[in-house]
Amino acid sequence: MKFINKYIAGFALATLSLSACKKDFLDRQPQTDIGTGNFFNSEQDLKLYLNNLYNFPGFGIYNNDRSTDNAPTTGAVEIKTMMVGNPSASTIVSGWNWEQLRSANFFLENFKKAPLSQDKLNHYEGIARFFRAQFYIDKVKRYSDVPWYDRTMNVNDTELLQKPRDPRAFVVDKIMEDLAFAAEHVDAKGDKGGVNNWVVKAYQAKFALYEGTFRKYHAELNLANTANVYLQLARDVSKDIMDKGGFQLYTTGNVNQDYHNLFLQDDLSRNPEVILARYFQNGVLNSGWSETVFGNYEVSPSKDLLQDYLMKDGSYYTNQSGYTTFPFVKEFENRDPRLSQTYAYPGFNLVNVRTYSQGGGIYVQQLGKNFSGYHQIKGFVNNTSAEVQQNLDIPILRYAEILLTYAEAKAELGELTQADLDISINLLRKRAGMPNMPVSPAIDPVQSMRYPNINSSQRAAVLEIRRERRVEMALEGYRFDDLMRWNAGKLLEKEPEGIYFSGLGKHDLTGDGVPDIILLPNNESIPAVKEKNELGKDFIYYRTGTFGQDAGVFLKNGTSGTVQTIADMGTFQEPKYYYRPVPQNQVQLNPNLKQIFGW
Repeated sequence: MKFINKYIAGFALATLSLSACKKDFLDRQPQTDIGTGNFFNSEQDLKLYLNNLYNFPGFGIYNNDRSTDNAPTTGAVEIKTMMVGNPSASTIVSGWNWEQLRSANFFLENFKKAPLSQDKLNHYEGIARFFRAQFYIDKVKRYSDVPWYDRTMNVNDTELLQKPRDPRAFVVDKIMEDLAFAAEHVDAKGDKGGVNNWVVKAYQAKFALYEGTFRKYHAELNLANTANVYLQLARDVSKDIMDKGGFQLYTTGNVNQDYHNLFLQDDLSRNPEVILARYFQNGVLNSGWSETVFGNYEVSPSKDLLQDYLMKDGSYYTNQSGYTTFPFVKEFENRDPRLSQTYAYPGFNLVNVRTYSQGGGIYVQQLGKNFSGYHQIKGFVNNTSAEVQQNLDIPILRYAEILLTYAEAKAELGELTQADLDISINLLRKRAGMPNMPVSPAIDPVQSMRYPNINSSQRAAVLEIRRERRVEMALEGYRFDDLMRWNAGKLLEKEPEGIYFSGLGKHDLTGDGVPDIILLPNNESIPAVKEKNELGKDFIYYRTGTFGQDAGVFLKNGTSGTVQTIADMGTFQEPKYYYRPVPQNQVQLNPNLKQIFGW
């Protein structure tokens, strides 16, 4: 069934498709028409309508770090296209869609018709206001200043439809009002996969940290004097979740498997770490999986991310002499166990060979043009069973993020203590079998160069918390937002690199001491009859070269060096590229929508 109405002046056609999309929302009464006269008359109506507002991601979270310093991509990602092109309001036209807002506001104007108690009505109002807040969070992240609308409009609302952008500070205040109401009134328990009080508070803390750090590190906003208000909110809400939410990190005591297994479970409903998940069931609502996670298909993890993982004893990997020229096998020796639970490691046994032409068994890193040579196993379904592949639940909000939010907010405020670390960061490290982080760690020069603008009195702690966040949340889609809020967009200019090769000839990639591949210069042909290694297996051959040459893999020096993924990442213009323009066709419809920050 469908509810259709129109926004004029550039607002998108609002189509409300009220089909079920989660296990617990499958049993719904059919409706053929929705209007104020024959809908919103029962609790079932309210639930059915609100179900349409659910838009949480699924398996795609494992591809959302692409085109950051975590993962190069061959795909056409917006920021990548902007940095190498000549973007304008005429070429960047996505994102200005308002149908979700109209749906939320329409509900808020009509839901009180249902004959429910005030507590129940407050609960459903809270959920709708939560989704309105989520809508505007996305808009603020993209445009900063945007028009605020808290009611639906019709063709006669000319003044509202032609209004200018409201200031970011005003819109964020409204967002926080919606989240505060939802945090107070949404029930602590709800349908499986549904929004409950803890989900609301988790997003409240998440956005408070985003906004607090964004204001702190973006002088162009002239809002730095209000940053601490949001950092304090992030601190307080995350601590409330820690104290009262009943969540804890998932662990069985197996430091070499628990982190990896967290992302490959067919029932997250009883997982103590999961605050919100997408629930799937084979044959009812398939979870899906993507070749882009493993194999050479658009995305591959970077060396830069790999080098951020600590050594097993807690020391900095980058403190080792010659670390930039370590071969692949050595890169994984004595490292934070999360590295080998995120990256395909030497000796990894590949079962699901759907995107790997060389077959299953002990994995030999497959090289390819414009790919790093590293492969991701976090979230990769290494199983050939279609039932297993389609039955996995996806963790959307993890308690780990709450611990990271708490620690970062405290450190940015200059309030972090060892006790704070022991109830946050050090729980994450304990799960991974890593040493505790001290409150005043030695500064890693490499990490310090990444983030030279940190102005907290606890700069060393902030640096290490940022490292921990990058490692713990790696390849789950957090990195881009983090770089944006930290005013670290310039890191996107660095060309992502891959595995290092000392030169042509034979190389061991499985860690057994027996070479697996042979690198040839680009002027030689791969032989028709391949040489066999000591194990009796055919060598895998690659012709090397540099960009523009006829080669199977690009190396920095042509016949040696790191694998190269792109010739030029382009330029990140500050502060312009921290924001997007209002699409030009919308400005033509409403000339009061003025461009900002150089657009």
